[in-house]
Amino acid sequence: MKSSKLKKIGILQTGKVGGDLGEKYGEFPEMFITLLGEETFDYEIFPVVEGVFPNSPDECDGWIVTGSKHGAYEDHSWIAPLEEFIRQLVASGVPTLGICFGHQIMAQAMGGVVEKHPSGWGIGVQEYKDLETGTQARLLAFHQDQVITAPKGTETTHTSDFCTYAGLRYSKTCFSLQPHPEHIPEFSHDLLMSRRGTIIPEEVTDTALNSLDSDNTHKEYAHRLREFFLSN
Repeated sequence: MKSSKLKKIGILQTGKVGGDLGEKYGEFPEMFITLLGEETFDYEIFPVVEGVFPNSPDECDGWIVTGSKHGAYEDHSWIAPLEEFIRQLVASGVPTLGICFGHQIMAQAMGGVVEKHPSGWGIGVQEYKDLETGTQARLLAFHQDQVITAPKGTETTHTSDFCTYAGLRYSKTCFSLQPHPEHIPEFSHDLLMSRRGTIIPEEVTDTALNSLDSDNTHKEYAHRLREFFLSN
């Protein structure tokens, strides 16, 4: 049984996997729980995509804003309240992490700009310069939208030729990433296959599929993200 002394992580669910993929791999919150460790923290899921929001930033000891199929710039009733809550999180100093859509909506909430990238998709294992450690990060990605203008006052932590603002730091306790450290290659494979030749061109998909067998740094990032929430 989990200890009541564990830190509580609130997961702001901004989208759903659904269908066969959701049944096989779980929804976005479950992927983060697996990444960080089921026994490492207590977790509470807030399906903001359904209009369910926390009462305040101090309701949890840390927060994750998940990925989504939606665009940060789309007209959904839950977007504006989510942006307002993100601004509260940034101001509060409570540890906060945004991933993919979470990365984009955080940037937009704080004054940045998100658009579809004219060069198309960033999918499969992508390589980024980690500007904080001086190392290379190889992480799974799945996006067409990206941050094209970073909010004022942010520090770029990760970058690539395709995605200039792949990581942004708002403060010691608040940062976001475009790639998906919570994804696993098997999920990425099935997700890519479900989009191949329909949403994503076959040739582009096949290049991404071939990258899945290459090395990645997901284990290192799982450790870093656990330490981020444990130490802040």
